[in-house]
Amino acid sequence: MAETHVLFVEDDDVIREATQLALERDGFRVTAMPDGLQGLDAFRANRPDIALLDVMVPGLDGVSLCRRIRDESTVPVIMLSARADSIDVVLGLEAGADDYVTKPFDGAVLVARIRAVLRRFGHAVGAAGGGAAKAGQDPQGPLLAFGDLEIDTEGMEVRKGGAPVALTPTEMRLLLEFSSTPGIVLSRDKLLERVWDYGWGGDTRVVDVHVQRLRTKIGQDRIETVRGFGYKLKA
Repeated sequence: MAETHVLFVEDDDVIREATQLALERDGFRVTAMPDGLQGLDAFRANRPDIALLDVMVPGLDGVSLCRRIRDESTVPVIMLSARADSIDVVLGLEAGADDYVTKPFDGAVLVARIRAVLRRFGHAVGAAGGGAAKAGQDPQGPLLAFGDLEIDTEGMEVRKGGAPVALTPTEMRLLLEFSSTPGIVLSRDKLLERVWDYGWGGDTRVVDVHVQRLRTKIGQDRIETVRGFGYKLKA
């Protein structure tokens, strides 16, 4: 089984070297870069399985790097920020990141978050590999329709008005969860558990930003906010 390849972009020498060693001890192959421009070059040259991007790096900041990566690939991205600042978090998620971790972080927590993201994306991490996400599949058939929105739960394809809709794997899993229970309210905590594979409390801003990103792609009125409870897909 091939090692999982991690691209790690961090300008602090101590953090970069210590984190690289910790990840390698856990069986990951790591390409570590000190700035965003070198990180982009390394991404294009190596096509890693996952990218860890510090927000504040020289050359090309982490948020801009995330956007460049997302323009070219659906590879999972985790942002690293020295602050739990709302602006940093939201900007990173809006740029296409799938999750974020606040520094200073415990190495075991970082590894757990990496493995959780990779499980969602179907990568093999210390076990036999999995296929595409199957959450939310309809037992009556692979094709679901909600007005002009069509979801192929086997082909992992979405169309709106007959035109293909490009979703990241996290957005696809989120849509599959909604489509498996149309009209039923799903709380943010429940979505964190099912989509982000959190066995612990997480930041619900991750859910809110991904819901908003999904709305821009499938229609703002397709997912309804139920104030104080969560979200539901309009049947």
